[in-house]
Amino acid sequence: MTAQREKKSNPNERELFVKMAFGAWELQNSRLEALIEEFSDEQWRAETAPGKNSGAYLLGHLTAVGDGLLPLFGFRERLYPELEEMFLKNAEKSGLKKPAIADLKKYWRGVNLKITEYFRQMSAEDWFAKHVAVSAEDYAREPHRNKLNVLISRTNHQSYHLGQLAYLKVK
Repeated sequence: MTAQREKKSNPNERELFVKMAFGAWELQNSRLEALIEEFSDEQWRAETAPGKNSGAYLLGHLTAVGDGLLPLFGFRERLYPELEEMFLKNAEKSGLKKPAIADLKKYWRGVNLKITEYFRQMSAEDWFAKHVAVSAEDYAREPHRNKLNVLISRTNHQSYHLGQLAYLKVK
């Protein structure tokens, strides 16, 4: 069937897809960076809604998720592995001691500078390659399980949490 036939994309299409996805990721990062500059420490400590996570917890969570891209893409180990336990494996009210807000901001910036450095070195073909969490066999069956798909997923994830952080503007 014609509809089921796999169509190969040309290099220009791949570059365009990467440019769009990377541009969206950079936009979400710039929006979070603007909030980092705008919010007071008091706003960061506030819950986004009654009984929900604080802005500081979400900043730590997003930093830990971004930091996880480094090993997932095969670049290097995490910069701040201790954040995984605090912000990915445990809830905010777990009782674990969390870094100061100033440190979370510093970690966010450090992670994103490093990720951006690596991302800018990647070719369009690199983005369509498998990441380390998918086997070669699975990737052969499901080539959409690539680095670009992870970037799109992480961009959407960040956008979701930016929506939650927007509630801190009115507090």
